[in-house]
Amino acid sequence: VRDVIQQITVPSWFTSVPGDFGSASAGTMKADEWRSLITVYIPIALLSLWGAGTSHPSDEVSTRLRDVLDHTMELVCAVYLACARTTTAWRAHAYRTHIANYVGNLKKIHPTFALHPNHHAAFHIYDYLLLFGPAHSWWCFPF
Repeated sequence: VRDVIQQITVPSWFTSVPGDFGSASAGTMKADEWRSLITVYIPIALLSLWGAGTSHPSDEVSTRLRDVLDHTMELVCAVYLACARTTTAWRAHAYRTHIANYVGNLKKIHPTFALHPNHHAAFHIYDYLLLFGPAHSWWCFPF
């Protein structure tokens, strides 16, 4: 991920993340930096490591990594839709589908993972998108 962060050129208006992401010296990331990480940097990094055309030690490993990639992309899509500057009922429904797929498969992909209240809260974003419109105008409000 660090290689992707350091190698990608982004527009000046784009909120980037620290080049030393993950180290103590990087400090605590802000919400917009997390959004940038999950919607841009993580997909590029994982696709380059685990996507079509990559090789792995065995078919089992390849299948496992592809499952993790597909699962992560459900979260990427949900975050992208939730953070878009415009929204429609279709986008809200697509958000709900992606977040349901992501949360619904967490235990399958990561069997020892414990669900948290924020996983439940993520389902309410669907309602807020329909009620209040794009999240950027209310994202401090519901929580």
